[in-house]
This record gives sequence, C-alpha cells and structure tokens, in this order.
Amino acid sequence: MSEWVTVGAAADIPPGHAALVDVDGTQVAVFNVNGEFFAVDDTCSHAEASLSEGELDPEGCTIECPMHGSCFDLRTGEAISLPAYDPVRVHRIEIVDGVLRVAIDETAVP
Repeated sequence: MSEWVTVGAAADIPPGHAALVDVDGTQVAVFNVNGEFFAVDDTCSHAEASLSEGELDPEGCTIECPMHGSCFDLRTGEAISLPAYDPVRVHRIEIVDGVLRVAIDETAVP
C-alpha cells in the first residue's frame, strides 16, 4: 500500500463531478457521488480512454467510459457492462480537514 498523497480540496469537486489527479505517477479519477468520494484508475480496462471524462451515474455509483460505453462500479472497480471484462483498480480515499488524500492500492486487481 502506498502512502497517502494530497490531491486537492474536496470542495473543488462538486457532487456529480470528477477530477483527474496524479498520484505518484498514476493517473487516478476521483468522483464525488452525492458527497461520497471514490478513486479508481483513470484508464478504462478495455481501451485507452479517460474514465474521468465519462458519464457519472450517481444513482448506480457507476462511471461509463466515454469511448465504448463500458460501465464500472466505483465501489468495487468491477466492469458491469461490455465491452470491458476486466475491472479497474480502486484506491483508498479520505478527507482530512476538507483535503482529499488518495493512497494507491498496489495489491488491488487488476
């Protein structure tokens, strides 16, 4: 497990939005789903597309890849629709005094 890295202010990502951040050289998409934050690898497991640019579904807590429409569960990283089969890595995220911090989970799938 990597160390916690400060990636910005929680207030900078309003509910229903995402941000692309760099965590020790890893591109991570951070999502605000109705005030709860999630962090996953930014690159879709199917193709080289940025998930932070996809369509967020707050009701299902999913992100849809902007390239081919694969959806991923932000809680688990699981691919829940084709053409993706493989999950994306989910990372630890916390808020400390209004500041977002992410820790890369090197042991997580994929």
